[in-house]
Amino acid sequence: MRAVLQRVSSASVTVADTVVGEIQAGLVVLIGVEAGDTDTDVSYIVGKVADLRLFPEVEHDETGMERSLHETGGSALVISQFTLLGDCRKGRRPSWSGAARPEEAVQYYEAVVHGLRERGIRVATGVFRAHMHVSLINDGPVTVLLDSKKAF
Repeated sequence: MRAVLQRVSSASVTVADTVVGEIQAGLVVLIGVEAGDTDTDVSYIVGKVADLRLFPEVEHDETGMERSLHETGGSALVISQFTLLGDCRKGRRPSWSGAARPEEAVQYYEAVVHGLRERGIRVATGVFRAHMHVSLINDGPVTVLLDSKKAF
């Protein structure tokens, strides 16, 4: 499972001209479910999203990263994005063969959302498999890549 975390001042996701999810300060979390992912991968991603120290201790501190999403009471906007599993090593067209099939991916995507909510994180979501427009205001910017298989 892969995730891209972006620290934001605010963010929203729109489907068919309707805002379906929005947050204020927190993280945008793009989730890509890999073929063969398990509950262990879900736990790894949930733990990192909730507990990585990506936020300053004091508001308006430009460089500090002492507090986690959980500690700040911030929100997460979680959006499925199978393109995180694109393999671009050959040719000019990405291969999506590493991505989980949609019926498997939706279960693990929803498990991440559920796991974050169980940890006390306020979560807004996109719509699985929908064409979405994501708007965000990066804070920092701070962007972190996660891979539950620890490939990077």
